[in-house]
Amino acid sequence: MKSVQDIIVKPIITENSMAMIADKKYVFEVASDATKPEIAKAVEEMFKVDVKCVNTINMKKKPKRMGYNAGYTKAWKKAIVTLKADSKTIEFFDGMM
Repeated sequence: MKSVQDIIVKPIITENSMAMIADKKYVFEVASDATKPEIAKAVEEMFKVDVKCVNTINMKKKPKRMGYNAGYTKAWKKAIVTLKADSKTIEFFDGMM
């Protein structure tokens, strides 16, 4: 069984994701093999909130160059977690605003 820390890799802090916080939507990078129910359970356990739904996006690798060297960024999975209206907010993101 995977632990909560194995499922949720890190939060995504961008201008667009910070604007979504007003709608109680939070963005995380998650493990590539994590399912929606696993992600919902992990967020509920880690932050003590009630999850309404989870949307996932598989981000593809992109070609990048650094001078002569060429390579790719890593492929990863993004999860947009929507909380229920009566749920409390995630305190970690409150300090960012």
